[in-house]
Amino acid sequence: MVDSKQRRLHRNLEDPGEGQDSGAHMISTARVPADKPVRIAFSLDNASDDTPPEDAIPLAFPELDQQLQPLPPCHDSLESMQVFKQHCQIAEEYNEVKKEIALLEERKKELIAKLDQAEREKVDAAQLAREFEALMEENRTLKLAQSQCVEQLEKLRIQYQKRQGSS
Repeated sequence: MVDSKQRRLHRNLEDPGEGQDSGAHMISTARVPADKPVRIAFSLDNASDDTPPEDAIPLAFPELDQQLQPLPPCHDSLESMQVFKQHCQIAEEYNEVKKEIALLEERKKELIAKLDQAEREKVDAAQLAREFEALMEENRTLKLAQSQCVEQLEKLRIQYQKRQGSS
């Protein structure tokens, strides 16, 4: 009777899309890279009546705070197993959201750095534009002074030639 009860519980907890009847799934306790999906599965096939103490069950999500860890299920209760499975799914979603937030924070830092660079370039461009205008004004002034000097030199040559011609 216990064996049929375990099979029934196992069938109810299996993922509907898997269609596997092997029943041997394990909870991975290894740290999974951030870009890899985490999959939590469990089996009641080898479950004993003795429930191990909470300390003996490894953390299913070692990167989660202790208070957010899924509590080990009571293997005799279908509701407990379902709650555990839901909690594991929520923990997976939580990890995905945390990763997405971290990526968005990194993108935000990059965009802020680009904005700062653009603002510095804008300030530099404005300063260069002011310097260009000042140099253009100085150039115009110098050209005017040069034309006046050329005009004055021409007048002096004419006067000099007149003196040479009269002597």
